[in-house]
Amino acid sequence: MNILEFLTIASAIVPDRTAIIFEGRRITFQQLQQQVNRLANALSQLGLQPGRRVAYMDVNTPALIQTYLACTQLDAIFVPLNYRARAQEISQMLQTCQPSLLFAGSRYQDLIASVTQDAPSIQHVIALEEAPTNDWLSFDDLLSSASDHELHFPASTDADTSLLLFTSGTTGAPKAVMLTHNSFSSYMLSSVEPADPEVEERNLLSLPMYHVAGIQSALAAIYGGRTLLLARQFEARQWMELVQREKAHRAGMVPTMLKQVLDHPNFPDYDLSSLRIISYGAAPMPLEVIRKAIEALPRIHFINAFGQTETASTITMLAPEDHVLEGVPDEIEKRLRRLTSVGKALDDVEIAILDENGVSIPQGREGEVAARGPRLMSGYWSDEQATRDAFQDNWLLTGDRGYLDEDGYLFLSGRSKDFIKRGGEMISPQEVEDVLQSHPNVQEAAVIGVPDPQWGERVRALVVACHGATPSADDLIRHCHDRLASFKRPESVVFVTEIPKNPMGKVLKRVLRDQYGFPFDDAASE
Repeated sequence: MNILEFLTIASAIVPDRTAIIFEGRRITFQQLQQQVNRLANALSQLGLQPGRRVAYMDVNTPALIQTYLACTQLDAIFVPLNYRARAQEISQMLQTCQPSLLFAGSRYQDLIASVTQDAPSIQHVIALEEAPTNDWLSFDDLLSSASDHELHFPASTDADTSLLLFTSGTTGAPKAVMLTHNSFSSYMLSSVEPADPEVEERNLLSLPMYHVAGIQSALAAIYGGRTLLLARQFEARQWMELVQREKAHRAGMVPTMLKQVLDHPNFPDYDLSSLRIISYGAAPMPLEVIRKAIEALPRIHFINAFGQTETASTITMLAPEDHVLEGVPDEIEKRLRRLTSVGKALDDVEIAILDENGVSIPQGREGEVAARGPRLMSGYWSDEQATRDAFQDNWLLTGDRGYLDEDGYLFLSGRSKDFIKRGGEMISPQEVEDVLQSHPNVQEAAVIGVPDPQWGERVRALVVACHGATPSADDLIRHCHDRLASFKRPESVVFVTEIPKNPMGKVLKRVLRDQYGFPFDDAASE
């Protein structure tokens, strides 16, 4: 099923229903279909061909959804870029995906202008607001000058790549995950009810759409005929105001967002009674946070959705009934234990726990979490070696370690790869280490994630200074700030005399976590 059909079906069933509410604007499904047609025709006139990439950098706006769906109509590949990335990271991404077109919001125009010379494949740059120079095209002009008739019909198959999403790799360089039309349609057809004239629902989206959870949420709303309440970015007060004003029925959040809402001093002042469902994921949920949420919002059904970019988001789910903390003491204790799991595999996904030889191991034993099913990524764009390394006998190796209990609930116990998950964002330690070690006064550096109740994990750097040098923590953090997205930079620096390694020279991250994984309030930064 082509992703464009999500909109085609909904606009045929509920054409006059509001599809998107954004800062006072209301767009119906029929209007959204017309705008997508206009943009597809305009991009076709610019010479966009099937299989070409279209990069996009901006916060959440209707234009992102319109651009993605227009790309699917032309069988092009959409590439939303992380708007929190720095110039060097964006340059790497553009060199990897080699886009023909690039869309940029006003706050990112200077950044994009500084890196486009590194991507000679770019034929046109489109300004989503006012164009800064005559060399840029205008998004509004493209829409106004094109026909709203559907002149193009997708020829791509379910197995063709629709989307590239960048994620950190073990080498530190961003890798582009190839997701097909089936990566999303498999999930939609098995887990989401299609548009229904008798059923109306409002879905609040504040997750960024360069993240797989954000794009999945947007597509689910379109296929389900739901009204999408679109927020540029998450801010706790604005989120509560939007729920109250527009009577949102469901929302997706990462644990950090939920904690910020619960901890906001004005939380009791807002009417959030319209909310029926909150799904959360993308990072570990501290037990004390979800317990507080269940107590503070007793009418809401909570869902823990676990997955990753490579799995097109959700592969296991902890259902609402698993969040009900009622019953006899033994039953409550069992439910509390299950709240620390990420639930059970969805119907279209298989989950297995593999040993170091890739052999499935019995329930209760810890190993590497592997997934298999029709909607996993097809690989990493232009990186055959990384693709081969990610799969074993058709199983995708998730990089997480865990075990399955006797009822099929998946419990995560750590990661075989040393990624850090901060507030739902994936961070490659080596990427941060490379930047730290580019500082002239740093001899060696290692980066670990420190458990944190608000962010899931936070970034700590262990640094060996060059002989005779005395860099400060602030110096090193500023050095990283200029070269990395803000969520990647170390939040504390601990200076050490040596970094432990095994005989082969590999840094012993487990030892570092044991020695220096103390809470942030106690961190030594000098």
